[in-house]
Formats: sequence, structure tokens, C-alpha cells
Amino acid sequence: MAKSISAVIAMITPGIIDLLMKKRGFNLADAAGILYNSRLYKVLEDEETKVWRLGYPLLYDMLEEELTTGQITFPEEQI
Repeated sequence: MAKSISAVIAMITPGIIDLLMKKRGFNLADAAGILYNSRLYKVLEDEETKVWRLGYPLLYDMLEEELTTGQITFPEEQI
């Protein structure tokens, strides 16, 4: 993973973790673990997917979908 992508991801992940804590009631460690072990995070780390360009609210919605259904729906522009 390129350094620039790592920096972007480092800026995005706190927002997603914060939403997990607020909306799902997880503590910091659990919320971080859920995100970092998700399929979404693996896709986010892949620079070629460009998913890192999406804002954290949309990424959170995608993570919610993954947690609820096991699936992730990517915006059409990302496919």
C-alpha cells in the first residue's frame, strides 16, 4: 500500500470507528477491530479500487451493509 493511501486511510478510519461507536454502541477497541477485520477495509486498502475516495459516512453505510447482510454494494462509479 502506498504511503499516500495509508495517510488517506488514516484520516478516514477514525470517522468510521466513531460512527460504529455512536450507532452500534461499541467501545473503541471493538469498533476498530470490526473495521480492520472487515472486507470493506481490505477493499479500502487496495489503491486500485479507489474506494478510499469516498467519504467516511458512505463507507460506514457500506460497512453497515456488510455487517448486516454480509454483502457490500459499491457505488456504480467505483465498479
